[in-house]
Amino acid sequence: MGKYDVKQEVTNKYSLRGRVFHRLREDILSGKYKEGDELKEVAIGEELGVSRTPVREAFRQLELEGLIQIIPNKGAYVTGITEKDVKDIYMIRSLLEGLCARWACEHITDEQMEEMEENIYLAKFHAQKGHLEQMAELDNRFHDILYEACNSKMLEHQLKDFHEYVLRVRKKTLSNVNRGPKSNEEHEQIMEAIKAKDADKAEKLANMHMINAYENMVQSGLHEAYVDPV
Repeated sequence: MGKYDVKQEVTNKYSLRGRVFHRLREDILSGKYKEGDELKEVAIGEELGVSRTPVREAFRQLELEGLIQIIPNKGAYVTGITEKDVKDIYMIRSLLEGLCARWACEHITDEQMEEMEENIYLAKFHAQKGHLEQMAELDNRFHDILYEACNSKMLEHQLKDFHEYVLRVRKKTLSNVNRGPKSNEEHEQIMEAIKAKDADKAEKLANMHMINAYENMVQSGLHEAYVDPV
């Protein structure tokens, strides 16, 4: 009984730290906290209803991700995401998404392929209707299916982390009247290459899909909006 209690205590501790970390990361990425803002352990602990320990642990994880800087004897300060960070994320993602599509050619299941096909069909429907919110949701789901289909939990975890970083910008780029349908077209080409088991083509298309998304974002000036939220 005693062993079970200890194990449960450890599990709760880490899930609590995880909850605080994800909440703070979301608040930084959404612009609630701006670059240079100080994050105060006590105030955040009171706001989230937790002790200082999980907040301090979350701070360490945020520092590892480059989102805050902890200055000894002073405090924790938000560093945020720069324009270069956004570009770096997209360029790294372009390579990882290509690898993901390549591996998906080998590992995608029939159920995942069916869901991918349905996703593209629904995205076309909502694009015709001008339903931007549904298009953004379907776009997110397409990438989730692709990540799951690569059959690598390490690659899937890395890609989902990067995806979360740029989610705010991606929602805005998909509201671009031209980018939404074009993005879905690119999804369909990736899917067809995966279905044909053409790993080279799938990798190249997935790689270019990310580069196209970044270039569209730059043309729209949204990489600046990400760094300086409005």
